[in-house]
Amino acid sequence: MALPSLHRRHFLRGLAVLPCGLHAGPVPAGEPTISPRPLVFPADHGAHPAARLEWWYVTGAVQSGASTPDGHGSSADCCGFQVTFFRTRTDVAADHPSRFAARQLLFAHAALTEPTGAAQLGHLRHDQRIARSGFGIAEAATGDTAVSLRDWQLMREAHPGGSRYRARVASDSARFAFDFSLATTQPLLLQGDAGYSRKGPQPEQASHYYSQPQLRVSGTLMRDGVAQPVRGTAWLDHEWSDSLLDRNAVGWDWIGMNLDDGGALTAFRLRSAEGDTVYAGGSFRAAGGVTRNFSADEVHFTPGRLWVSPASRAKYPVEWTISTPAGRYTVRTRLDAQELDSRTSTGAIYWEGLSELLDDTGRRVGTGYLEMTGYAGRLML
Repeated sequence: MALPSLHRRHFLRGLAVLPCGLHAGPVPAGEPTISPRPLVFPADHGAHPAARLEWWYVTGAVQSGASTPDGHGSSADCCGFQVTFFRTRTDVAADHPSRFAARQLLFAHAALTEPTGAAQLGHLRHDQRIARSGFGIAEAATGDTAVSLRDWQLMREAHPGGSRYRARVASDSARFAFDFSLATTQPLLLQGDAGYSRKGPQPEQASHYYSQPQLRVSGTLMRDGVAQPVRGTAWLDHEWSDSLLDRNAVGWDWIGMNLDDGGALTAFRLRSAEGDTVYAGGSFRAAGGVTRNFSADEVHFTPGRLWVSPASRAKYPVEWTISTPAGRYTVRTRLDAQELDSRTSTGAIYWEGLSELLDDTGRRVGTGYLEMTGYAGRLML
């Protein structure tokens, strides 16, 4: 999960490219875009312009130099990376005659986490973009994954046995860039009921959602003008929806973890202002195994150590105990200070960062990303 805030005031704050009055449009009565159905590929790799919200979310960990035989490398020489493309439908009519009408908005976030040992040390680089779709500036193609915002891109092509993605990002302000190839090593992981993922107690609170865990990463990472070849492992989520947050939910907690043995673990919960779970779910797939989807009462998040953001004063649990039918785990951040301030694009302040997964003996068994929203203020969707 990786969602933008869609409150109207956030569109108007510092966004001169947009006319006043834009906000995410309501779903027309009798025309739901999200309902149980088989996902069809490659078409469902592409954009779904009728859906209100959509995102392609790539996270991973890379290492310089040679990797170990399992492709994971050493966590001591590790950077986390994230790039997300968001698409949202506005309330401008699809048949509006003007070529300049902003029917769709695109946002992009990219971040690089550079841990240096203890969780209190390290560095986070972050950049963000926003534009109306069209004119070759911001595009989200239907039919297959091809999303771009100026020179930032995420593209997919078929290759024997699956997919190969190319992710390209360059940030002058944060002084980093990467050009990565991400190849599938496993089948698609359809979240929920064959890709129909409930996100709340009401039937309309759902998304179409699939993941690509255990992507094999290779390419070039540049920091402060210095380029280096890297290898690693990544995770991709593609999700689209009309409505997600229950009225009692202020945000969520989510993990997507590539296990060192080739497995994949997803867990999430929608959270109330009091910290209670409004709804929960997730999945587990062992390497070469079948997917076990979790029901709402089978996933439990227990917060541990807190980190207080010096910028927003939000208090984030940077260690968690997460109980699922697949086991009881500890999630521990590699760097506490991974709060992202995206108020100049999607409008949200949230925490998203590189983390480790430990089993109940304290042994590291995986690496991935933890995301926490709604701690610096209710997430507006």
